[in-house]
Amino acid sequence: MSGAGAPGGRGRLRTYPALPVWVVEDHHDVLPFIYRAIGSKHLPASNISFVHFDSHPDLLIPVNMPADTVFDKEALFSELSIENWIMPVVYAGHISQVVWLHPIWAQQIKEGRHDFLVGKDTSTTTIRVTSTDHYFLSDGLYVPADQLENQKLLHLNVLLVKPSETSKQQDDKNEASSAKKLKLNAEDTANTATPTSSQGLEIVGHYLTDTEAPGDEENACAQDKTETFLESSASCSLGSNGCKPIEMVNDVLQVVQKGDAYVLDIDLDFFSVKNPFKDTYTQEEYKILQELYSFKKPNTNSTEEDLLDCVENRIHQLEDLEAAFADLCDKDDEETLQKWASYPGMKPLVQLVHSLKNRMDTPDYEMVHQAGLTCDYSELPHHVSTEKEIEGLMQSVKHLLKNIPKPTLVTIARSSLDDYCPSEQVDFIQENVLNVLSSVYGVLDIHLEYAADSSSA
Repeated sequence: MSGAGAPGGRGRLRTYPALPVWVVEDHHDVLPFIYRAIGSKHLPASNISFVHFDSHPDLLIPVNMPADTVFDKEALFSELSIENWIMPVVYAGHISQVVWLHPIWAQQIKEGRHDFLVGKDTSTTTIRVTSTDHYFLSDGLYVPADQLENQKLLHLNVLLVKPSETSKQQDDKNEASSAKKLKLNAEDTANTATPTSSQGLEIVGHYLTDTEAPGDEENACAQDKTETFLESSASCSLGSNGCKPIEMVNDVLQVVQKGDAYVLDIDLDFFSVKNPFKDTYTQEEYKILQELYSFKKPNTNSTEEDLLDCVENRIHQLEDLEAAFADLCDKDDEETLQKWASYPGMKPLVQLVHSLKNRMDTPDYEMVHQAGLTCDYSELPHHVSTEKEIEGLMQSVKHLLKNIPKPTLVTIARSSLDDYCPSEQVDFIQENVLNVLSSVYGVLDIHLEYAADSSSA
């Protein structure tokens, strides 16, 4: 970990006087600060673990970017966007382990452990992967291993985070429990106690809540603090009564311990998220986009040949749609529209364009295409959380962070200007996240890079 002797004779990593926290607006803008930490030898050049709280995986790849772009830092930064900034860093050899911690409304990648190769496609010279998850297939990113050179092995863990009870809920529960105990005692009933563990953890359903006195928190060992309300779906299905929250802590610990250091990354839309395209397009328009961009999933027992056919068909479908909307940007008359409507599966384009032109003078067809790319096998997550839900997720994050080592640095994305994190909630969420980090790690060196004056707190 940071500050410890790295294996393989790399020597000691430098340590920061206080934990740096970089807060940006667009998520890919955290990358320069990670690279700066590598350059200053606070992070190692390889074998970094990445703990990523987000409603979106951000694990796509710039489809047409030459793989060698990763070796030109400035060129790389200019190519990236919010959904595709992590995997190029994996291919560059810096990040080897990623754990994506997601809320229940974000289900883009199957829960569990995914080990796969990231490399340079020998036929296209672009970055591609050997994962057959629908997340990658639907973007045409799969190739077989023998087609990749400069291969890097990525260990990806996808883990579900459930909200903890808020302090008010716990107080209400304690009051109800006390009242029940008094009643049972009055009735001279033998079994009066609520079951608790020797570590002061109250068992509620199949979750555990922290009932330790405040003074006990610092002294309790990490293994005993299983009050995380976090659930690993790698080992159990959602809602199963057999889940043990300690598995989540262990899963994350295994990830960070594999690396020589780790970065803690938090997108504020983890706590509350919108699908901004739902506000941009009517329900009928959005439905047409889903039809146009729908992804035909391969069968579970597909052969390699089937998967390659699936990817090839998907690439052609997306290329046709991109070309159609590029044409419409130049001239959206009936002749152009009818030309593209004659292509297989493109007939709904006519209705979509007519609807858009009825509502706006000049539709932004490039933005329409970008919206369509999010309508493949699943919708973008959309869940505007209540304050209680936000607080519950804050407690879950806090409990987990208390049970894993301190990161080398923290990166935070607001994601509010593009409306993924609701603009009316983002400041409240940010304040609470910084309070959680401060309560767990003490003094922070906070850099508000999104602010006009880039002030440092």
